[in-house]
Amino acid sequence: MDLQFSEEHVAFQREVREFIEANLPTDIREKVSRGLKLEKDDIYRWHKILYAKGWAAPHWPTEHGGCEWDPVRRYIFNEELARGHCPSLSAFGLMMVGPVIYTFGSDAQKKTYLPKILSGEEFWCQGYSEPGAGSDLASLQTKATRDGDDYIVSGQKTWTTSAPWADRIFCLVRTSSEGKPQEGISFLLIDMKSPGIEVKPIITIDGGAEINNTYFDSVRVPIENRVGEENKGWTYAKFLLGNERSGIARVGASKARLRRLKEIAAEEKSSGAPLIEDADFRRSIAEVEIKLKSLEFTELRFLMAAAQGNGPGAEVSMLKIRGTEIQQDLTELSMKAMGMYAHPYVPESLEYGWNEDPIGPEIAPNLSPSYFNVRKTSIYGGTNEIQKNIMAKMVLGL
Repeated sequence: MDLQFSEEHVAFQREVREFIEANLPTDIREKVSRGLKLEKDDIYRWHKILYAKGWAAPHWPTEHGGCEWDPVRRYIFNEELARGHCPSLSAFGLMMVGPVIYTFGSDAQKKTYLPKILSGEEFWCQGYSEPGAGSDLASLQTKATRDGDDYIVSGQKTWTTSAPWADRIFCLVRTSSEGKPQEGISFLLIDMKSPGIEVKPIITIDGGAEINNTYFDSVRVPIENRVGEENKGWTYAKFLLGNERSGIARVGASKARLRRLKEIAAEEKSSGAPLIEDADFRRSIAEVEIKLKSLEFTELRFLMAAAQGNGPGAEVSMLKIRGTEIQQDLTELSMKAMGMYAHPYVPESLEYGWNEDPIGPEIAPNLSPSYFNVRKTSIYGGTNEIQKNIMAKMVLGL
């Protein structure tokens, strides 16, 4: 595959880089580069800037306000966002439910929801997993019962990332117990301010509270908020998961993290030579860099296929598996490279403006929480073990 950019693409790359340099707020850039805590307002401010430029949804069709860029432009754009220390926009609206709505939703749903997703006015979260129904998602038990023009929804969702921020949640619910489990699931769009919804945080090993339990106690949802046909939600869910799993690869972010790892390893140490001079550590860096380059080529092949009208199939599981493994490898190597400075963890040091004496290099306080947080990447979006099963069955035919 020829990875040489055309003159047109080189000009686009320069345009994106210059725009980021001129428009990304300094405090947001510093937060991202140092791994500090991001607030909802940080994401929203950057979203508004990209929206004003017309760049909030590179992959959306132009008829719905997107850029409809070719795969090379999308690739360049994501690379430059990572290189410029830009925060990731919330994927739940733009990458997940948005494409479901404009592909399967009614005209009224497109008119109601897509403009606010595009502008960043409304944040979304995902209601898929449940206690006892994570990787085996078809066994979900959150129930939606018809009552006139509404559904009455009761049950529990778990691991709902950013639920306290969200204005709406897209949910898989059981509307029938007949036939195969997959055949009785529907896809609902629910207002998070509806009476009967309660959100409780789950404190993770890194000290964060980004994931939550979300409870539904007789929540009334209009039938018009159902996407597509009743009991056909599994079809829409698979479409969404294909987009999610391709996004989990995060090649650009891993390349940025790899560059930072090399910088850390090349720094002089008071105790001796830089770590980059250690043959074993150099070999570890080389191995993960080779894996990352292979992943990059694989992602580009999928992008080219998508440009020809071939949506993500089961093969996209490769991106999810390898991408999350690389993220974990990089955080582990970063911990080793930082040495004793990676051990202390002061939660307050992740707050912008904290001005106590620094612990080692400026990114040291974030390494431990980042390492622990990234352990979950091989689980969410469908565990890597499940992805390997999908590959074996759907791709290899085993």
